[in-house]
Amino acid sequence: MSTSYAEISTTLMDKVADWLNQSALAGNDLETLVNGFCERLAAAGLPLKRVHLSFSMLHPLYDALGFTWVRGQGMEVEGFRKEAGVPSERFLTSPYYHLLSNKLDHLRRRLDPPVVSEFPVFDDLQLMGITDYMAFVHPFSGNTSQGMMGSWSTDSAAGFSDSMISALLRIQSHLAIATKMAVLTKLADNMITTYLGGDAGRRVLDGQIKRGEGDTIRAALVMGDMRGSSRLAETSGREIYIDTLNQFFDAVAAPFNRNGGQIMSFIGDGFIAVYPCERHRSQSEIACQAALSAAHKASARMMDLNLRRKEQGLSDIKFGIGLHVGNVMFGNVGLTDRLTFSVFGSAVNEVQRLQTLTKKYPHSVLASKDFAAYCGAHSWLTLGHEELAGIKQKLTVLSPDLSGALALDEDSAPEPIQVRRSDAEQVMLLHRDAARMAAGDRSKLQ
Repeated sequence: MSTSYAEISTTLMDKVADWLNQSALAGNDLETLVNGFCERLAAAGLPLKRVHLSFSMLHPLYDALGFTWVRGQGMEVEGFRKEAGVPSERFLTSPYYHLLSNKLDHLRRRLDPPVVSEFPVFDDLQLMGITDYMAFVHPFSGNTSQGMMGSWSTDSAAGFSDSMISALLRIQSHLAIATKMAVLTKLADNMITTYLGGDAGRRVLDGQIKRGEGDTIRAALVMGDMRGSSRLAETSGREIYIDTLNQFFDAVAAPFNRNGGQIMSFIGDGFIAVYPCERHRSQSEIACQAALSAAHKASARMMDLNLRRKEQGLSDIKFGIGLHVGNVMFGNVGLTDRLTFSVFGSAVNEVQRLQTLTKKYPHSVLASKDFAAYCGAHSWLTLGHEELAGIKQKLTVLSPDLSGALALDEDSAPEPIQVRRSDAEQVMLLHRDAARMAAGDRSKLQ
């Protein structure tokens, strides 16, 4: 490999910048944008071997997204969890930690000829043939923890020339602008999906935002509720109450948010979910059977949870679930400037009252006769015929045979907690905490 510096074409770098702008305007996601950017930098003549980029995110589960591109190998994407943890010794001696601790924008190190590594990550990079390395921090604004940080690495024998560094610094600003737009787009999608659900979120993002706007749909309906929450709220502290409520939602509500089911809203200590279907029997059967399967899983998950709570000296969490099928209005209601997107109609009222009847009958899951009729040969116990307020016709109430729930459902086991975090993950956690501390310091001065 020649040790002479390659000339960097300003024209080609301008083409990369133009592509970034167009990609951002087109609404491309971060992965498409970052991968396309790295491939175009390499095609423009920059001898990049490895590029790492991390972006802090506003997301209920993740603090950041990380992308590592290696020439000829493509790109690896990581999501970094929102768990507190003690930084590792490797991270505390990393280039990113050095940048943040010393409030530096850039750090460059030559790795050729090999020397005793200043940072442990350099040992891995030297094995890849990296000769020159440059790390950077690029916040999106001065008062937020959202930003971009990363590193450029080359295996060119001559390392990075001044013209290469200049080109990277210029294109880095274009990348920050483009990725900020992609991050904001992802942020909006994350928040809408988290708070409204997948289908409702897509409808809102597609412009269905007027009061009264929506559709009449047929759906299997689920209403779930935690028993004894009022007493728990009065006798326990806030943290215990919220933790118990979240355990209930994780165990009982989660199965109804997959396989076609959508949790529309959480109402205090309860929730409502729907399985939309077409207005013919086959689709209704699919929806109702999926909802019934989720009820089995919810029962199994709660049994497992209560066993673990008993081992911890905690009381059981009790619950009730109502299952129904019918036509509902799926759309926006509320004030002109403060809306909610959910399901409404008489069928919703009926499933809510069915769920309430679990307080009367010694069964945690109750269903209407209409719902049971779509569930095939499943075994049902008829409990009675109930008059529901506001409904002329008596409702036949049934309970499914949940003996199959005695076996632990495959989804009920808690997910393993991964203790080790990557350097990129830890740098994002530090970046977030540093921003919060800075904000706290500013508030003390005001």
